[in-house]
Amino acid sequence: MITRIFIGLASRARMLYYRVRGVEFEGKCWLRAIEAPRFHNAIRLGDGAALDSGVVLLVTGGAAETPKIAIGRHTYVNRHTMFDATEQIDVGEKVMIGPFCYITDHDHAFGPSLAPGESVYRSAPTRLEDRCWIGAHVTILKGVTIGAGSVIGAGSVVTKSIPPGVVAAGNPARVIRKIEG
Repeated sequence: MITRIFIGLASRARMLYYRVRGVEFEGKCWLRAIEAPRFHNAIRLGDGAALDSGVVLLVTGGAAETPKIAIGRHTYVNRHTMFDATEQIDVGEKVMIGPFCYITDHDHAFGPSLAPGESVYRSAPTRLEDRCWIGAHVTILKGVTIGAGSVIGAGSVVTKSIPPGVVAAGNPARVIRKIEG
């Protein structure tokens, strides 16, 4: 009982700390020891969102009019998942994201005369629609939309959009079957 009270108080203290630093909360959230090194008032967490230990919310670039990272109501993000945004990562409601995932909305331009890290970002919004289930160790790249109710198998690399209501897996991820029911 005491442990549960301590964990609840610690979560509320984290919410206060991040609210002062510019994270927008749309209600109560459950936060473990997360990292959000730069905010730029560009992160929004929906009511009931839960972010477990080691989740990283990384925002690059200047302030935005809309959140660069938006996580919907009642979404759970498991341990050591990283969101890396320059433009927009939008996660819908009731999404479940497994541990050690990487979700981004950008990559770097490259070419024979460019050194890694010296090029500009190439960005495109990334979206996980409502009720998705993302397995452990999944990588989701820029410009991808995961359709509502879809499941992405553990260890997948998602390079292209996935339609709603399917199971997809692999590297690169491909649709395996439609979800019936």
